Amino acid sequence: MQADFSIECGADDEGLEIPWASEDGFAFYRDLKRNPEFIERLTEVQQYPELARFLRAANFAESALQTAKCDVWFTTEIAPEEEIFEAAGKFGSYVDIIFASSGSRVSFAEHEAAVRKFVELLNLVPEMPASVEFLVRRCLFRDCDLEQNGFYITCYVFGFGNDEIHARRNWSVALSALGKVFCRERDSSLRSE
Repeated sequence: MQADFSIECGADDEGLEIPWASEDGFAFYRDLKRNPEFIERLTEVQQYPELARFLRAANFAESALQTAKCDVWFTTEIAPEEEIFEAAGKFGSYVDIIFASSGSRVSFAEHEAAVRKFVELLNLVPEMPASVEFLVRRCLFRDCDLEQNGFYITCYVFGFGNDEIHARRNWSVALSALGKVFCRERDSSLRSE
């Protein structure tokens, strides 16, 4: 499995506001850490049950992390750097991750240390047609009348295969490996010393 991270905190880079809502109001932020019963109600989880295990691991009560947003898809569009997998398609997902602690949410150093540690641990996973990429981005946290600038992590997981079934299987294995990394690192060891 390939794992890497990058920093996207420029003025033109994508960002997130929490809480968020889609324009039609159909999709919106749910605090899955405080309300884990919502995990099973997510449309993505109903279509892709593998995602539920990951969301439970990432939102575990004692975890330093929690999730903010997710999506899942299959595509036959393969980027040039993904051609090494020699696959006709990829099954992918993203999950936006935030620190549970408001103090950690504003620490760039903690975000960078976390993604470095995740990549280090994922690089120990045996070779397989899958990739994980972490992006550290800017986030605006809104709580009632208070606003706080901070950061979040977008985590992309891709499984590659010659058809959707095989790509999904590889995605599922990669997502499970990432869930185990989150379970292992769910305490303050994520934070920089």
